[in-house]
Amino acid sequence: MALLDEDRLFPAEGRARDLARTLHAEIRDLPIISPHGHTDPRWFAEDAAFPDPAQLFVTPDHYVFRMLCSQGVDLADLGVPRADGGPVETDGRRIWRLFASHYHLFRGTPSRMWLDHSFQHVFGIDRRLTAETADWYYDHIADCLARPEFRPRALFKRFGIEAIATTEAATDDLRWHRMIRESDWDGRVITAYRPDGVIDPEMGGFADNIALMGQQTGFDTATWQGYLDAHRARRAYFKEFGATSSDHGHPSARTEDLPQAEAAGLFQKALRGECSAEEADAFRGHMLTEMARMSLEDGLVLQIHPGSRRNHSDQVMAMFGRDKGFDIPGRTDYVTALRPLLNAVGMRSDLTVILFTLDETSYSRELAPLAGVYPCLRLGPAWWFYDSAEGMRRFREMTTETAGFYNTVGFNDDTRAFCSIPARHDVARRVDCAYLATLVATGRLAEDEAHELARDLTYELAKRAYRL
Repeated sequence: MALLDEDRLFPAEGRARDLARTLHAEIRDLPIISPHGHTDPRWFAEDAAFPDPAQLFVTPDHYVFRMLCSQGVDLADLGVPRADGGPVETDGRRIWRLFASHYHLFRGTPSRMWLDHSFQHVFGIDRRLTAETADWYYDHIADCLARPEFRPRALFKRFGIEAIATTEAATDDLRWHRMIRESDWDGRVITAYRPDGVIDPEMGGFADNIALMGQQTGFDTATWQGYLDAHRARRAYFKEFGATSSDHGHPSARTEDLPQAEAAGLFQKALRGECSAEEADAFRGHMLTEMARMSLEDGLVLQIHPGSRRNHSDQVMAMFGRDKGFDIPGRTDYVTALRPLLNAVGMRSDLTVILFTLDETSYSRELAPLAGVYPCLRLGPAWWFYDSAEGMRRFREMTTETAGFYNTVGFNDDTRAFCSIPARHDVARRVDCAYLATLVATGRLAEDEAHELARDLTYELAKRAYRL
């Protein structure tokens, strides 16, 4: 018995369902462009076998362990590493059995569809995961992972990935990307410049990170000009390893365009650890505008991922550290927040700024109108908590009337879970085909245009927006 319905996510009946099927058949096997994500470049550099099913599906995936945590499962029992080096479960089979006994929690969620897609299409499984089938699953997947055809590079090819971008900190030495480049493998794995650690004064190690960036570049990063020059040098270094974008995960979408003397003064306060919360936010905002200006110089696409209230639980942060499922969406302003940057560079058509949101109320009120007029702006796809069939549908419904399709950038999977990549792209392709078919069936789009748009939304827009 197949785990997945072949007509999943298509309209329930009638002409629209038939057309969605036809559109999807045309684009389902197009290459995957994955221009933003968090897979580990070490996988592709070393091409070592994944260690066990739990390490592949459970321990590294915050979508999975946050749900189990919500029902009282201890993260340590799932093998999630502790920040203090304390003991955690290391037996993959025990972790897997715990996961399987709670698999019912994922009913109706995007994670369930992604996981079932991986089980069925990657590992050829045709029975549901339960406590009773847990050991069979574990043995079957473990047996597969021991084979050469399930190593990262082989899966990369099998998944049909044309290009994938990882995301590294500004001070990363990019050793794994260097290893990939120096190997005889032809898979296209590029990096993206993530400078949060040297832009956000409220992040731990801020001053040390800036000192390291100075050592790496030879610029005096204790000075404002040296600091900016070091960014330029690091961006150039990232471009050597294929980078076409920078990525900025700020608490808000605030931008500023401060006088240089004022920005330099804030920078000095940040280095001394003396910034107030307001001053730290202003500095982050000014640096987004500086990054946009640098993008005009070097061509990197600028991505803004704001609105996550990160590490909401002090207890989990202290015990397990960052990125452990306790990042929560918050209200986000764009119209006022982005105005300084847009007044500075917003009319430049040679700049691409891609906006994401975790605040769906901003789609039709703010984001679509902004992207529908400023030449530099594009809307990123439904992101993170809304990377789901319903979230993608709402995104199209609330943005298309004002911004159209061509001020969006297709889909990116933004994932750490390698086997979920084809699953996530499959969901996006099905949702877009369903939406296009509904527009045709209700007389709002010509059928020949739907066929062209299906390819654009699946493949062309991402390549174009991310300059791939």
